[in-house]
Amino acid sequence: MQLTARGYPVIYVHGLMLLMVVLVASSFPVGASITDGMPPEVMMLIRFVLAAILFLPYVLLKHGRRLPNRGKLLQYAVLSIPLVVFFWCMFAALRHTSALNTGAIYTMVPAITALFLWLIHREATPGRRAMGLLAGTLGAIWIVFRGDLDALLGFDFNRGDWLFLLGCLFMGAYNPLIKKFYSGEPMEVMTFWVISIGSVWLLLLSLPALDEIAWGQVRGGVYLGILYLALFTTLVTFFLLQFGTVALGPTQVAAYGFLTPLFVMSIELVRGSEAFEWILLPGILLVILAMLLVQREGAAAGNPNKSVKTTTLACRSR
Repeated sequence: MQLTARGYPVIYVHGLMLLMVVLVASSFPVGASITDGMPPEVMMLIRFVLAAILFLPYVLLKHGRRLPNRGKLLQYAVLSIPLVVFFWCMFAALRHTSALNTGAIYTMVPAITALFLWLIHREATPGRRAMGLLAGTLGAIWIVFRGDLDALLGFDFNRGDWLFLLGCLFMGAYNPLIKKFYSGEPMEVMTFWVISIGSVWLLLLSLPALDEIAWGQVRGGVYLGILYLALFTTLVTFFLLQFGTVALGPTQVAAYGFLTPLFVMSIELVRGSEAFEWILLPGILLVILAMLLVQREGAAAGNPNKSVKTTTLACRSR
């Protein structure tokens, strides 16, 4: 049986990474099904607070009650802004566009991240990874425009697509900011404080709407959906991401993100919300090619231990 450098069975680790992508992909259909239940900022407030509460026992048991200094809290506050904007944009966008479109646009985040890494750190992207990012971005654009060249040439995004693209621009800045601010603290500590401070931003955004919500009339499915997002697409995916990053390295794990629209499409087909269109096939093949190119580049690099600095929070949601 083939093992990773850390001694884990390769097939086992890759299976967990596929599970992680399925969970991330599920956040788009779940978000679409509950987005009209409450204002986006209120739903994200509840999600962030639940996620922080779920993280708290683990952080306390493993690291005790250590408060970051004022400088670190300020850095965590800055880091929380891209996440808050991204998730608000995601839920607001799902009122105007499809889960498949948001899942496809989400695959542009690695390319946006590479751009920010160059702008902030002057860090160049290796050739094979750059080819993968290009292929993934082209595949995402093909899926969003359904292969319609006229719409593509006119860049005919709908309102929800533009809104989510704005969120992805903010999300693309998250990793470069982590690289700038990270000073060796445990990643779960950073994540806890980023989510907790993000909850404060969301509370401020939500204050005007809190008194206007008839809490008793909100359907139970909305609360269950928010709980699912907090537990599975925040907490569980975080630990899967951490495990995979240590076992495989950040590049190979990040490559799985290109499969997000495929799993979103599969979930929507099962739910009956989407019908398969053959015109999407070129876009699907491009995102698969992107995943394989970036996977091979990560395997060739073969240094998973550099990873923790560039681990992203996988609530994304991703």
